[in-house]
Amino acid sequence: MKTDKDIDINEYSEIFKALAHPTRLTIAYNLSKKAECNVSKMSECLGVPQPTVSQHLTILKNANVITGYRNGNQICYKIENQKVIKILEQMV
Repeated sequence: MKTDKDIDINEYSEIFKALAHPTRLTIAYNLSKKAECNVSKMSECLGVPQPTVSQHLTILKNANVITGYRNGNQICYKIENQKVIKILEQMV
C-alpha cells in the first residue's frame, strides 16, 4: 500500500511491529548509538539469556531493522536502514 507521497506503509508497518517489543526496541536503540554489537555483549548488557536475544535479533533482521555479518566466529549486528535510523533518532 502506498500513500500520496509514495511511502510504503507495509514496510513501515513491519518496522513498527518489530520495534513494538521493549527488548527489541532497546536493542535497536542501543545499536543506533553504536557502530555494531554482537549477541554475547547484548545479552550481557540487557541481562537477558542469549537464546532470547537471538530470537529478538531474528525478528529484527526479518523486518529489515538490522543487518548482521560474520566477524570471525561471531556475528555482529548493526542498523543500516535509514528509515529505522530516522525513527530511532526521534527517541529523546
